[in-house]
Amino acid sequence: MKGVLQGFLVMILWVAISFADEPLKLGKEITLTDTVAIGNILANPEAFVGKKVLVKGKIVGVCDRMGCWIDLVGKTDAEKIRVKVKDGEIVFPQESKGRVALVEGEVEKLEYTREEAIKYKEHHAKEHGEPFDPSTVTGPMTIYRIKGLGIVIE
Repeated sequence: MKGVLQGFLVMILWVAISFADEPLKLGKEITLTDTVAIGNILANPEAFVGKKVLVKGKIVGVCDRMGCWIDLVGKTDAEKIRVKVKDGEIVFPQESKGRVALVEGEVEKLEYTREEAIKYKEHHAKEHGEPFDPSTVTGPMTIYRIKGLGIVIE
């Protein structure tokens, strides 16, 4: 039995290594062909709200809990946008951090009251093990992100 289990594990490892260079496709098939720079979206987000876009960037963050979001950066680290997917519908593997992703999705605008912003920032700080002071939130907050529909991780 031990030999069978070891053989099975070796086979799984071989398959994983064999396909490691294959892109990982998640969600729906990508239909758009022209990419939009993340920096362009961030420079004028209102022009993109409600529109479907195709972006390409390096994955610099992955949700630790459910794999329900990734953070992508464009040309610079300052050009960062979150890609959020429906919980459980798509799960981003932790190993995708550092890889390049092609994402098709819809640009969303989230508006929070001061109270909602406090809850959002408190949750974010708790997720990352960071301290949080509610007095740092002085008013309402607006966030722009991409609702991911189809993703290819290179």
